[in-house]
Amino acid sequence: MSSSAVEPFQYPSPSRKIGAQAKDVWTIVNEAAAGAQASLPFPVLNLGQGFFSYNPPDFAIHAAQQALNDVSANQYSHTKGRPSLRQALARAYEPSFGREIDWQTEVVVTSGANEGMFSAFTGFLNDGDEVIVFEPFFDQYISNIELPGGKVVYVPLIPPVDDDVKTASSAEWKIDFDELRSKISARTKMIVINTPHNPVGKVFSRDELWQIGQLAVQHNIIILSDEVYDRLYYTDFTRIATLSPEIARLTLTVGSAGKTFSCTGWRVGWLIGDANLIKYVSAAHTRICFAVNSPLQEGTAVALTEALKPENTFFHDHVESYKRKLEIFTAVWDELGLPFTAPDGGYFVLVNFKNVQIPDDYPFPDDVVVGRARDFKVVYWLIRELGVVAIPPSEFYTPEHAHLADKYLRFAICKTDDYLQQAVERLRLLKPFIKK
Repeated sequence: MSSSAVEPFQYPSPSRKIGAQAKDVWTIVNEAAAGAQASLPFPVLNLGQGFFSYNPPDFAIHAAQQALNDVSANQYSHTKGRPSLRQALARAYEPSFGREIDWQTEVVVTSGANEGMFSAFTGFLNDGDEVIVFEPFFDQYISNIELPGGKVVYVPLIPPVDDDVKTASSAEWKIDFDELRSKISARTKMIVINTPHNPVGKVFSRDELWQIGQLAVQHNIIILSDEVYDRLYYTDFTRIATLSPEIARLTLTVGSAGKTFSCTGWRVGWLIGDANLIKYVSAAHTRICFAVNSPLQEGTAVALTEALKPENTFFHDHVESYKRKLEIFTAVWDELGLPFTAPDGGYFVLVNFKNVQIPDDYPFPDDVVVGRARDFKVVYWLIRELGVVAIPPSEFYTPEHAHLADKYLRFAICKTDDYLQQAVERLRLLKPFIKK
């Protein structure tokens, strides 16, 4: 036997696109929450990730259960989606689109909205093609664009100028159209919009959408319109695809059963658009995951059909319930004197924590300190000391623009009213830490 030293085993190296990524925000906050739960005398309340603390409506659950008894729903579905769901989606969108939708050529069902967007980027981007994204952004956009070889070009939304001293409407977050125009180049292939917006809660105005649409038409740019919160808005809501035939030809509209029916674990999403765009999304989707789980597609089809019946008040009641949740949750910020962004859609609330003073000598792990903005520290402290999970929104910005977000925290209110009341009681413990 040789006496020479054994070389330590080295695993093959990962892709540069994966290996270079820092620990993501979801891992950081979940690890902090697990540590807090082990040390705190009360349960940790998760207002961080946008998952629900309650079930979908009974008619949706029943539809999914019944689908398991259907032989065809336990086998592969068509790669573009079950005909029943594509037909239901066409009927659901036709009133707002103001035209008939060809369910066979203009609709594709995907494994959640996220895979749908990845399929769209994969279907259209070549190496070096540019995609314009507004900051703050849903973080999955970035890897979804870069993995197929695209380059992200960022345009930050401009926050309200006086949001340190007063609560502002999400509508006050503005687009600098001069900057947007300056970022368009010969390589620009797509632009991503998100309305209602995560995390700001902004519902893009008709005028804003029109200006974006005109730029897209002028430069022949595909619009990926992420509208997963399209059943949860508190002001006028416009779909960009409805503004003109020219804009419609360039628009891919994204939707989600998880957001529509409070069932994020179902992983059923879809894209609707011109057949000449959808065919490439569908081709990429076929190569990525081939088909979406059949029983929950069927459950979604039946749930959509039921929800759209005149006697079913689900969508109306859903919006009203969220207005009540906003009242419950935002009252504590008025009480504490901390300004927030009042959302016009969705279920996220940005709160200004600039005047919350956390101890300078608090023991933070390196993942929270190195290369991170102040909001990571505040979130970590809030989790470990008060047992309330939030998300640091600087994660949704480039390092260059992280300063625009480091005074905010993002809270998800897609919880039961009782859960939110518990969080409010816990958040009142912030009072001694607020700078007068």
